[in-house]
Amino acid sequence: MKNGELFKAFFNSEKSGGILLIIATIISLLLANSIWQLEYISFWNTEIAGKSIVHWVNDGLMTIFFLLIGLELEREIYNGELSTRKKAALPLFSALGGMIIPALCYLIFNIGTKTQSGGGIPMATDIAFAIGILSLLGNKVPVSLKIFLTALAVIDDLGAIIIIAIFYTSNISFLNLVIAFGIMGFLFILNRKKVNHLFPYILGGILMWYFMLNSGVHPTITGVLLAFVIPFGDGSEKTISSKLQHLLHQPVAFFVLPLFALANTSLIISDNWQSNLSEPNSIGILLGLIIGKPLGIFLFAFLSVYFGMCKLPKTINWKQILGVGFLGGIGFTMSIFITLLAFSESEIIISSKIAILIASTIAAIIGYIILMYALKSNTKEMGEL
Repeated sequence: MKNGELFKAFFNSEKSGGILLIIATIISLLLANSIWQLEYISFWNTEIAGKSIVHWVNDGLMTIFFLLIGLELEREIYNGELSTRKKAALPLFSALGGMIIPALCYLIFNIGTKTQSGGGIPMATDIAFAIGILSLLGNKVPVSLKIFLTALAVIDDLGAIIIIAIFYTSNISFLNLVIAFGIMGFLFILNRKKVNHLFPYILGGILMWYFMLNSGVHPTITGVLLAFVIPFGDGSEKTISSKLQHLLHQPVAFFVLPLFALANTSLIISDNWQSNLSEPNSIGILLGLIIGKPLGIFLFAFLSVYFGMCKLPKTINWKQILGVGFLGGIGFTMSIFITLLAFSESEIIISSKIAILIASTIAAIIGYIILMYALKSNTKEMGEL
């Protein structure tokens, strides 16, 4: 499979996955607030091997999602939109702005409070959701805009992974951490020795995950680390990296992420849920995702072009960048994921999830409307030419 075909497969799987995420979220919220709410919520809290189903989804299955993100990031670095400094500059600076400004928006309201650890919540972008909304605009969307959003979201996810590793790590067991990285080192040696069988890497990845889980570092980091020790080769369809990436597209889009959405949006909406929106934590999330994200993405993109560090592709205009900026405000999966790491109090977690759902919905609607008009006017201008 050629590089362009692999990107198309990735985009299409994320597109369908984003729509499925919306459906899964609606179903979960309805069930959690129906006559079956006790059975539904107790199901997710059912323990298997000493851990709840929610825990296994968040710490186990999400590792597969991060493995796919790592493989996609690796492909972009070697052969894609991050392969040269010139190509990488625009999505890289945009992603940085999309992480820094939302965090500042949040911390303005929460610095020095018990919820200041939630600063990473509005920094995240849900790649499946964002691409899913963009896909609703059909063939009018320029390929360069799709690539920009994908590269932006992938870099954003990498930023989230780094933030999780640094700021959301509990007490560290250095012995387990050393063993995990020792296994990674062994897999790297296999890579250099050109061992092109997937089995030893998957087996090593499972062992890495186990020791990372017991090290205090969040085990999903294993997915990204594993991606970079699996041989990439020339990036062709014959390499095991390409085969694994292609293999994981549909399971992640149609099983892992929808399951995560079902497990983590089983929220009982109380009668006074609106009152929590005036809390500093909720205000920080809402402003971070709805205002901070698009402002940061647009501002840093504009400044990077203005100072000559990169160029805006000919098929993209600033209205479209602004629209994509709002789509970047769809935090959902990653924002909820960071919420679970940032807080332990159930009340704060629930109010955070509600704020994330509201903010992501508003950002999605605004982004869709802006892009709809931007693409319509762009098509009209092209027709006049």
